Amino acid sequence: MSRKGVILSGGRATRLQPLTFVTSKQLLPVYDKPMIYYPLAVLMMAGVREVMIVSSSHDLYRFQTLFEDGSHLGLKISYGVQEEPRGIADAFLVAEGFIAGESVALILGDNIFYGEDLDKALCAIDKDERGGVIFGYEVNNPERFGVVRFNERGEPLEILEKPKKPPSNYAVTGLYFYDNQVIEIAKQLTPSGRGELEITDVNNAYLRKGELKVVKLSKGFAWFDSGTFEDLHKASTYVRIMQEMQHTKIACIEEIAYRLGYINREELRNLADLHSKSSYSEYLYAILSDYQHVTV
Repeated sequence: MSRKGVILSGGRATRLQPLTFVTSKQLLPVYDKPMIYYPLAVLMMAGVREVMIVSSSHDLYRFQTLFEDGSHLGLKISYGVQEEPRGIADAFLVAEGFIAGESVALILGDNIFYGEDLDKALCAIDKDERGGVIFGYEVNNPERFGVVRFNERGEPLEILEKPKKPPSNYAVTGLYFYDNQVIEIAKQLTPSGRGELEITDVNNAYLRKGELKVVKLSKGFAWFDSGTFEDLHKASTYVRIMQEMQHTKIACIEEIAYRLGYINREELRNLADLHSKSSYSEYLYAILSDYQHVTV
């Protein structure tokens, strides 16, 4: 059984206005790439080749212009409409027909992950395993996020949504892996006080079944929720510094497609030609010429 991927790129992004008056938040630049490249790269590294991008009808055509059907990357990309921000869990209802009985990975379009061996950690998640897998990341401001409450053995007991007194500093990141039970769980949810279907309720439903694993990301990983000007700037600065230090490009989706065998050398060359006269194309040409050792 394969795993489908969903990127939720909806919402009004009011915290990033006036930038988001004219474009989708997920198309804003994070240093040298559109923001949505970063979550797409994560799904690709997890072995996902069929992806649905969920957004409003107002913004969806922008993503279609950017990615088309995804075939140039060896992917199948389709699109789903979420007219109103009805919550993260609503993305499963929008994508029900696309998921079609398979397991699914959902990632938020403004989340950025990076770390050594991230691809190996993602591929180690068994797509046929029953239940769900989420990721906890230690933060200084957990009250902004869903927070994991653990017992004395370090086992997850409950996820609390933006608690005033957080029981731990482990925030739930915007990357979720579930089996196909998630569709029925999402259908049984009732909207929260803010009128949304909460992903925290999905996670707690799996916890009650004893079928949710919380993986703690180590200090060697970086996670950004790029929903504010400050976080967007931090993410861009981090990407620039790491790329300069490591002589690589984070979330270069063309490179990942090539390394995974989804596209061949000629197809990568065509993509490099598409970005001609930019440092991005120079990087792709360098991969083709083996001028430097690069990794995904």
